[in-house]
Amino acid sequence: MEYIVHRRLRGNTLCGVVNLPFGTVCELRGEIIYAKDKPLVICTSEKAHQFFARNDDGKGIERGHLTQEILTVLHPIDIGEGATRKQIAKAQEYEKFRERAWMRIDGDPALKKFKRVEIEDDWIWNHDFYNAEISDLQYILNTIKEAK
Repeated sequence: MEYIVHRRLRGNTLCGVVNLPFGTVCELRGEIIYAKDKPLVICTSEKAHQFFARNDDGKGIERGHLTQEILTVLHPIDIGEGATRKQIAKAQEYEKFRERAWMRIDGDPALKKFKRVEIEDDWIWNHDFYNAEISDLQYILNTIKEAK
């Protein structure tokens, strides 16, 4: 199966330090993603999910961008100390949106296939999420946006 780098990867991998540019085509062999003959990451690892996307349909870049957008939109905001009232109010409003979005996701039976089943109390995306069809990822993003 083909994978593609949807976000530049600079750092340690199974073969050592690499600098893989955006758009580098890679190959899945067994459970390991390779660039040429160099083993990079296990396909189910967090690093694989952050930097690589399944590309057997030619839509890996789009898949990678959609998964990252979903994760970014749902990530909590850390305003830190010294925040203004306006920043605090905005963060509280955003947190309410996130709660509504997570409720919509958790309540949608079509999305259960993307939840790690071994973790009942919290929603954590499984490997199928990172390999989902583009239409599924767009559905998830639309579900989130409808929570606004």
